[in-house]
Amino acid sequence: MNKTETYFNEEQMRKEICSVGQKLYDKEYVVANDGNISVKINAQQIILTPTGVSKGGMTPESLVKMDLDGRVLTKGAHPSSEARMHLQVYRLNPEVKAVVHAHPPLATTFAVARIPLDRPLLAEAIVNLGVVPVANYALTGTEEVPKAITPFVKDYNAVLLANHGLLTWGKDLTQAFFRMESVEHYCKIIYYLKQIGPPVELDSEEVEELIDIRKKLGINAGGIPSVR
Repeated sequence: MNKTETYFNEEQMRKEICSVGQKLYDKEYVVANDGNISVKINAQQIILTPTGVSKGGMTPESLVKMDLDGRVLTKGAHPSSEARMHLQVYRLNPEVKAVVHAHPPLATTFAVARIPLDRPLLAEAIVNLGVVPVANYALTGTEEVPKAITPFVKDYNAVLLANHGLLTWGKDLTQAFFRMESVEHYCKIIYYLKQIGPPVELDSEEVEELIDIRKKLGINAGGIPSVR
């Protein structure tokens, strides 16, 4: 392991996962038992939300510890059925320390329509988020889900899951959650534009300037929107 690699205090991360879960529930990004959240606490272990539990009102003690090989380390616990999706992100992109999956309504609408977010419309989205592609449809909870997201984990910061929802990741839980919010906001702007008229897209020079800002911020993934 890289000696400079830093991780998070497990007790604090358990509390933060519960806090983010409550935010997802309060924002109606999840309903019932939808969604899942995880944080990497060391080179080989993650903390993950359990299966069949609402993300609102979780307790730190209810969360599940697993290793990156998928072994459950919490006695008698049952991790989210989407654990394999989270593990795939961590395996493929060592920079990732947190993963969030939810079903925010507008982002999920784009996922159902299988419309990627790949146009140069919002400066902030280009800098902080980048392109959001759509992964092929995969049956929830199966090995097909990690296979579907594999092409996108290293080079992007989020992916729409066809006919399912949204997956985001980041260097910490705050960044992963903010990316979830940013995608939903991006989709909302596009939805509003459909009520007003065609957008004025940024040109190639303007996009290049924003990509330069992104690089200076240390964001190395996200892709580049296609300029017409």
